[in-house]
Amino acid sequence: MEFDINRDVFLGAIQKTLGIVEKKTTMPILSNLLIRTEQNRIKVMATDREIGLVADYEAQIQKEGDITLSAKKLHEMVREIQGETIHVAKNDRDMVTLTCNKVVYKIPGLPAEEYPAVADSEEIPMYKIKTALLKEMIRKTVFAISTDEMRKNLNGVFLETELLGENMAVRMVATDGHRLSLMKGDTGEKEFLSLEKGVIIPRKGLGEIRRLMEDTPGEVWMGVRQGMLLIKTDHTLLKVSLIDGEYPDYKRVIPVERGIVVEMEKNKFLHALRRMSVISSERYNGVIVTLANGKIVLNSNNPDVGEANDEIEAVYQGEERSVGYNVAYLADAVEVIDEEKIEFEIGAGMKPAVIRAVGNENYFCIVMPLKL
Repeated sequence: MEFDINRDVFLGAIQKTLGIVEKKTTMPILSNLLIRTEQNRIKVMATDREIGLVADYEAQIQKEGDITLSAKKLHEMVREIQGETIHVAKNDRDMVTLTCNKVVYKIPGLPAEEYPAVADSEEIPMYKIKTALLKEMIRKTVFAISTDEMRKNLNGVFLETELLGENMAVRMVATDGHRLSLMKGDTGEKEFLSLEKGVIIPRKGLGEIRRLMEDTPGEVWMGVRQGMLLIKTDHTLLKVSLIDGEYPDYKRVIPVERGIVVEMEKNKFLHALRRMSVISSERYNGVIVTLANGKIVLNSNNPDVGEANDEIEAVYQGEERSVGYNVAYLADAVEVIDEEKIEFEIGAGMKPAVIRAVGNENYFCIVMPLKL
């Protein structure tokens, strides 16, 4: 195997694999990426058996072949090389030499035959989705994913689709049992994935989808088949194994009756919550939110750390009311809102609060109250 490739292109290709390859594994080859030359291109592949990535790039091929190399070490080498073109050559003993100007690196490889199969093309229907929409949906839900390994079906986001008017709409939901975040959007497409029962995308897979879309403006292609989600760009195919399980009926958690609604500036509320979180610790992370005429008063009292008090202006007239919440949960829900004004809806008794942007029904986050 022998080829020449642009240094920046090669570095970008390797960086895409770093989140996928296993750092600690009983199979050392899963710490490697696979490089394969075909005609005037190279294919770079990575897998951890749950997620697979195949990307192809233009290169000048002198001799076809393949090899697997440590993704971490190859990345460090290419990152430190300064020059426009890197010459890559493999000898008969699977030793790969990287040459650029006066720099020469040698790195041992493992035969490609030992690498797990990464299917790089399947004839399944793929549908367009706007990158901006998919990125926003992940950003506004991923923080609410459960970290409890015993509740596997909550260790990802739930994705479902439905027909709204003439176009297909897509909905993403995440919950850890204490909060629920939901974002929906119009795909703008009459034909799209049919996911009536929905699928669960794992946290790590979502991270790789976000990474893939960082340098992919416009649109990506999406498809689902046999427990796999596929995301395709012009040069890259990402395959993510879906979580095999049934997602709980999240619609039962969404309040039917409207609670007390308070309107305020997003940034003022967010900064006030962050000031309260200074008092948080592992044992105590609560904040008492008190509604009063024209304002919201916040109090956090942690015996181990100290006490914090603050108040901000709010559009509210009515009885004084105090409710406790996890301060981090409130801050997470508010932080992802892009609009300047938010609604904070407090339910009666121990019913949940709902946080949303004023005038935007596409996103909301439900937070359960605490007994403080």
